[in-house]
Amino acid sequence: MYFHHLHFYVQDADAWKEWFSQKLSFDLSSENSPLACQKGIRHSFVHPYQVLRQGNIEVRLSAPARTSDLEQADEFPCPAELYLRQHPPGLVDIALATDKFDAVLSQALAEGAMLLEPVALNATGQRQCQISGWAHLRHTLVEVSSQWIEAKERSQLPNSVPPLVSELTSGSTSKPQLFDIDHVVINVPQGELHMAATWYQNVLGMVLAQQFDIQTARSGLHSQVLVHPDGSVQLPINEPSSSNSQIQEFLQHNCGAGVQHVALRSKNAVDAIAHFRSQGVEFLDVPSTYYDSLHQRRDCPIKDLSAISRQQILIDWPQGGEQGLLLQTFTQPIFPEPTFFFEIIERRSYVEGGQLKAVKGFGEGNFQALFEAIERSQLQQDI
Repeated sequence: MYFHHLHFYVQDADAWKEWFSQKLSFDLSSENSPLACQKGIRHSFVHPYQVLRQGNIEVRLSAPARTSDLEQADEFPCPAELYLRQHPPGLVDIALATDKFDAVLSQALAEGAMLLEPVALNATGQRQCQISGWAHLRHTLVEVSSQWIEAKERSQLPNSVPPLVSELTSGSTSKPQLFDIDHVVINVPQGELHMAATWYQNVLGMVLAQQFDIQTARSGLHSQVLVHPDGSVQLPINEPSSSNSQIQEFLQHNCGAGVQHVALRSKNAVDAIAHFRSQGVEFLDVPSTYYDSLHQRRDCPIKDLSAISRQQILIDWPQGGEQGLLLQTFTQPIFPEPTFFFEIIERRSYVEGGQLKAVKGFGEGNFQALFEAIERSQLQQDI
């Protein structure tokens, strides 16, 4: 199981198409369907959307029909319109690719997932359907070939420059700043973490890889990281551990559970983030004291931190400094509400047993720094 695409429901798909293109250097694909849902027409599977791509990353954008009254009665309102009546814009459909389509779908339905859209052929002749996710999230299941999976796995190898998955369908050969989806983070209300994690384990065959708690002077969170044992899907799930947690702020503004952020992988985070800053992307501030503390760790694998500190990138590594390096930074929320944001992540490679490997994990130390950075942003907004 692998990430296939990310489907956002927004009020104005044209505006967000320009944002992804101008800010994050995505390319507009020629595979777009009509921009907005047509009133009075029930779409059997293909929801109207626009497609943007970069590397292996596919982003889809759907908007409601253009009308001044979203509450107007409609026999068959489209999913984007229904969702946006209850929630602010955000990532709603985390699409998953598999070469075991029948088995995955059978297990999901047997474990209680609802079939939201029936099995149908997409534009490339592959079977796909849509099932319910946790709360109001959705998951499109897409059947892919063994060649698709081989290309995906090759592209994720350290220091590799293989044909990207997108080249199998779009012919794109441009060098991306970003090349893949690393992980998708879901926030759930307090008390739902165990239920949500168990649901994804039962329905999609995920397994628990990590769990940790983050605590600051003001608030905290509990997190469980789910991964798929046969693929690269990583799905951390968070719940607040206090009423004033920034996770709770997300839940209030999002009107319930939803996707907090998506991590997009880069092969050179320093250059990518510098490029995005020049395009006007705003990132969370990292205090200079963070980099002072890094120098106190004698096993720091990077001696000159000037380029990293200039771009305000968080770094983490396994104890000893010999098993790779994790570089991360986070955008400000991209929508008007303090809900969804992007993470830019680079997993640097290391040699073990004569083999080149990429560092794993999520940088628990960075997670703490992220949580504190969001809290500082909250305090500034309150002022």
